Amino acid sequence: MTQPNWKDLVLPKGNEDLLYEFFHENSKIGRHTQNPPLSDVRDQLEHLHPSLLYEGYPRIDLPSSSVIPDISLFRVMESRISIRSFTYSTLSLKDLAVILHYSYGVTRACDETHLPRGFRMVPSGGGLYPLEIYLHTAQLENTQPGLFHYNPEHNSLRQVRAGNATQEISQAMVQPEIGLKASVLIFITAFFERSTFKYQDRGYRFILIEAGHVAQNLNLVSNALGYGSVNIGGFFDREIDDLLGLDGVTHSTMYMIAIGKQSFDTETDPGPLEH
Repeated sequence: MTQPNWKDLVLPKGNEDLLYEFFHENSKIGRHTQNPPLSDVRDQLEHLHPSLLYEGYPRIDLPSSSVIPDISLFRVMESRISIRSFTYSTLSLKDLAVILHYSYGVTRACDETHLPRGFRMVPSGGGLYPLEIYLHTAQLENTQPGLFHYNPEHNSLRQVRAGNATQEISQAMVQPEIGLKASVLIFITAFFERSTFKYQDRGYRFILIEAGHVAQNLNLVSNALGYGSVNIGGFFDREIDDLLGLDGVTHSTMYMIAIGKQSFDTETDPGPLEH
């Protein structure tokens, strides 16, 4: 079966101003909207992996993320700011494990529920968890530079591409300078079928909302650990999808976050919370 190509899906120019109205109207729920029966949902979930496996790729098991800073959530929220100027800084594997687990990690099993998979740090429409987390880093301690995929179920990374691609990724961003010195660049992607098989067009709305939940967690946890972060919506989608090896139609990038230590070489707001 031939994979769909994004070029075949692009609408003609002239309709840009109406696309959001078209989408929003067609993703509304009516009183007669029906979802698949629960048995079909269970069957589909059994068919779809809760996270992409990348079997055969080099694996890094992440350390336990049980040790976390004793900092008030309200203080972390109040002090969160966007950092756009980073300085080169090594990221520890322990800190990365905490950032990933408390952003999209598994929190509890599915015992005594009708769902065949565990629950995670964020609410998800129908408990379907359609997002995937990739990251690129050239500054992870005792680890060669590369592009990695995070598996919440296994609490592990798989290296899907070796080598330092910082320049290549940064040039695919509207503001390339942001990515050059960040300790890690995180990509929130969506495997759309995991949500749309049940909720149709409404499922795409749920995916966008969920990506926002995960991004906020990434910001707050990074801040609590003493790192700065900035959310990035300005990237060239097709170039980033190509870099991640995504087809851009069934699986595409939703959001990016840069995380690292703040540079105070230029005028900026006060830095994030320290340990």
